Amino acid sequence: MSKVVSIVVVAKGIKDYLKSCLESIKTQTHLEFETIIIDNSKTNLFYCAALNKGIKQSKGDFILCLNDDVVLDKRFIQEALRGFFINTKIGMVSGKILRSDGVIIDSAGLFLSPWRTAKERGYGLKDKGQFEKEGYVFGVNGAAAFYRREMLEGISQDGNYFDEDFHIFYEDLDIAWRAQRKGWRAYYVPKAIAYHVRGGTVRNIKGINRSYARRYINNENLSFHLFKNRYLALIKNESFFDFLLHLPFIFFYDFLIWSYVLLFRPRLIRRFFCDFHYCQSAFRKRKTY
Repeated sequence: MSKVVSIVVVAKGIKDYLKSCLESIKTQTHLEFETIIIDNSKTNLFYCAALNKGIKQSKGDFILCLNDDVVLDKRFIQEALRGFFINTKIGMVSGKILRSDGVIIDSAGLFLSPWRTAKERGYGLKDKGQFEKEGYVFGVNGAAAFYRREMLEGISQDGNYFDEDFHIFYEDLDIAWRAQRKGWRAYYVPKAIAYHVRGGTVRNIKGINRSYARRYINNENLSFHLFKNRYLALIKNESFFDFLLHLPFIFFYDFLIWSYVLLFRPRLIRRFFCDFHYCQSAFRKRKTY
């Protein structure tokens, strides 16, 4: 199998993130790659549509999807690529993603939480070498998501790899969940290191690298997508048995989130029910998958 990697970078044109990202790509020890930049600074396609556009233009057997606020260690591609060759059913590879300070962990692999959210292992913890063991995970963080093209082609829906109804947020959980249902697996390689400015392209300055994203997203449209997309992922992917098994956790989380929305972002409630076509679309995709 070819080891050509297509790197798709979605750029928002904020600060000098893109420059730093591209400089880190140029220094990669793995030399067989192409770089595709999708400019979202003038016309915002949102993350999912931008990635779909880039992937459709790409030629590599492996696709590395990057936020422009990510910087790669020079051996990232070389180390991460090795994970795909451990097992032919590994369709996703996660590296160790640290915050931009190189001290705090952003993600050591993505998991599906009991309350059916995307859980980033190690999120917010100081890196003390506690996640140095390779192994299987549920999925990969969307900021630096490495995929096997064969997997992406096999799980595509409506001609797209990422579900464009999601726009942004939870798209990495949805694609991982779909892939798991099709028999694909995800693998974590800690020697593949990347650095991420958490929230660099979507939060206000006070929220950079902070936990609890909802508090720092002032854009109502982005807040809406963050709110609705957990439900889209559930509708599309959750089995009836697992839904019943996790129902107490789901209810508890929903109580907290709906309370927060009611108190601080009440306009989202009206929009959620007025834009119910997103949920209808998710039910349709569930039936056809």
